[in-house]
Order: sequence, then C-alpha cells, then structure tokens
Amino acid sequence: MTFLPDLQSRLDEAARRHGVPGAAIAVGAGPDLAEAATGVVNLDTGVKTTVDSVFQIGSVTKLWTASLVMQLVDDGLVDLDAPVRRYLPDFAVPDAAASETVTARHLMSHTAGFAGDLFEDTGRGDDALDRYLAYLHTGATQVSAPGELFSYCNSGWCVLGALVARLRGGTWESVLRERLIGPLGVTHMALFAEEAILFRTSAGHLNGRVFREWLLPRSNAPAGSMPWAAPRELVRFGRMFLADGVAGDGARVLPAGTFATMREPQVAQPPMSERAATAQGLGFALYEWDGVPVVGHDGGTPGQSTCLRIVPDRGVVVAVNTNGGAAGALFDDLLTAVLAEVAGLRVPPRPLPPAEPVPFRPDGFAGRFDGPLEAYEVAADDAGLDVTTIPKQLLTDAGERPATTRYVALGGDRFIATEPADGVHPMLAFIDNGRYLYNSRLLPRV
Repeated sequence: MTFLPDLQSRLDEAARRHGVPGAAIAVGAGPDLAEAATGVVNLDTGVKTTVDSVFQIGSVTKLWTASLVMQLVDDGLVDLDAPVRRYLPDFAVPDAAASETVTARHLMSHTAGFAGDLFEDTGRGDDALDRYLAYLHTGATQVSAPGELFSYCNSGWCVLGALVARLRGGTWESVLRERLIGPLGVTHMALFAEEAILFRTSAGHLNGRVFREWLLPRSNAPAGSMPWAAPRELVRFGRMFLADGVAGDGARVLPAGTFATMREPQVAQPPMSERAATAQGLGFALYEWDGVPVVGHDGGTPGQSTCLRIVPDRGVVVAVNTNGGAAGALFDDLLTAVLAEVAGLRVPPRPLPPAEPVPFRPDGFAGRFDGPLEAYEVAADDAGLDVTTIPKQLLTDAGERPATTRYVALGGDRFIATEPADGVHPMLAFIDNGRYLYNSRLLPRV
C-alpha cells in the first residue's frame, strides 16, 4: 500500500481553500517518505511547484544554528551557562548588567531579555555579523532581566551565529555547509540568492502579489532571513534528530543525547491555548498534543511560511512550505490529517472567539505598548479591546499601515481577535500584572 496516498489531494484542496499560490509537503515516518507539491512558485511566471522546489524557511533556520552551537558545546568550546562575552568580547547591549550575564542558554531559549526584532542591514560582506554585534551596543534595549521571561528574540540568534563563526574561524554560512549541510547529504538548500536561482525557487506573495523585496539582511541569516530549502531536506534534518544525531548514511553529525538535551524545557511559555507551545527548549519549541510530546519550529519571511514538526515517540517528521495565502490555516488542515494518520495523534484545534462573551474587568488593560517594529495602543470597554497596531519604519516601508483589531476575552488575561489573519485568529495576553503585552514577544507598557 502506498504511504499516504491521499497526500496530494489533501494538499491541493488545502491550497485551493486557503488561497495559497504554491506549497510543498514532505512526511517521514520510519523509513517511508511521502511528498507532494501544488500550485506555482511565482504567480508572475507561472512556474509550477515541485517537491524539490526551495522556499525560504525563515526561523526554522534557528534549529540549524542551535545544532551548530551544540557541536561547539561537545567540542568543549562553549559552556552554555558562561557569559557570552567570554567568547565574544565585543558583545554588549545598552544594559551593562545584561552585557555581563547573558549566556548562550539565554539566547537559545529566548530569555536574554533584550529587544528581538532588530533587522538592521549591515551589508552583504563576511563582516555582517560582526557589524551587527556593534549595532547591538546601542540598538538592543533591555525588555526584561536575563533568564526572567520568554520573549521571542531574533537578534539573540544573530549573536549565536556570530559565536559559531568566531569560534570556528569562518562565516556562519561556511560552518553550516561544512558541519551540517554536507554531512547530512543535503542537496536542495541555498544560503544566498545567487545559490537559490540554481533551483526552482519560490517567491513570497502578499495580498496575491509577488513580494519583490525578498532579499533580507545577511546580518539576520542565523535567525532565518536567508536560507531556502525543500521540505524533503527539512525531513532529512529532522530524521537526524530522531536517529540521535546520526545522518542517513550512518555518519554522526551531533553527539549522542543532544536531541534529548535540546528538548529539555528551559522556560515555560505563557499558556495561550491547548494548541500552543508549552515551553521552550534549546532551539525547539515544545508542545504536548493529545498527551504526546511534539517539538518543532515555525518560520516566516514576507509571503513565505514554513512549519516543521517532529513527533519523537512516533518517529514522524512533517515539513510544509507555502508562499502566500492563509498559510496558518493550510498548516492546520495538513497537520491534523497527516498526524492523525501516521502518528495516531489528535492535534488540538486552535481557539476561536467564544460564542458567548467571557466576563472580564476592563480595568488595567488600556495603554500603549512599544516594540522595535510596532507599537500597540489598547482601548478597553466592557465587551473587549480595540487594539491599534502602529507600524514603525521597517514595516511602513513594506506597505503596512495602522490598523485596529477587535479582541474579546478568552479568560484570565488572554484575548483573541474576532477576525482571522493568515487563516487563524491572533491571540495576545497581558503578562506580569499588565506590565507587558505578549504576542510571542514581550512589549513593555510605555
């Protein structure tokens, strides 16, 4: 019997339903691999998506960077609990105490506490990460104390990329090729645009149009700004973890026990829903679905999205890439069907706005909350919140404008948007007695 015989029709239907121009999926279960592709990689050219098409994988890149750091640990070059300045003397942020105490563990678990969405373009040269470190001296304002709270932090992964490059004596890209891409036998992966054009490469789409400024800063490559990969290569990568660090040809890539270490909870994530991650490991987001541990990561660049999930106890890896449309809803459709069939696993549904109002007291929620990319102005009444998102320059340059969204209470300090975005209803919460608005990032009250 063919493994997952309905995968193609499921992908076709999900892409049609959710307005996704092109998508590809790969599913590995034990020795079996199923793949499917649908639509086009670019609406302007009409080039069809194939199973070996490459998409920008966004923050799934962080798992590759995390693996490089764990190799450093095994070689005795890094202590996860030592200050990063021991290895990168030029690392500093405006907060002097944080500069002295931030560790690699903090960076890998999103608990370093400094501003995370810093996409400063420091050029395409091999010194891009060194120049980014210099930018952090004044740009990375402190939001919370190191080790105190989870707040998704791209900039911390740029520091980890600089750490890898410095200690290995190369660039982050050269080390990634030498120590992961090559040993794993990966063939359909690119780290620069001039490499990506050698493949059937996807363009991102926003509002049904090709997003033309798709080349993001090299300074953020270790966090996910640059790499492209086919979903089959992400499954190959995931299978290495399931094999306890051994590649498909038997070569050891990561030390035995590394995957178990990376899956150990480092910090709890605010409890948003049954579907959401419960904790953060070393790189991996940690979930518990249907009583079964699941790990993985999501990734996004303008108009492109990636979802990677690994079910260790069932030997299953699923990777999905899309290039626009309601990607979140497509991921939900496919993960629900595929994991039920190959892993016997029920994926919890995402929350929806409640049919009946959930009582809450509006006192204490109104105010302005500020982040590097956007500010949130919150107005409250007895029925819910009006949240106005005010984009800053990087987002306004990309065409975003202020917008107000209605949120209603879900219970406690959690709220959900009444209208979907990207096919799902956004959520937010108020943390630490209203000190922060939380939407995977901590935005401090101004």
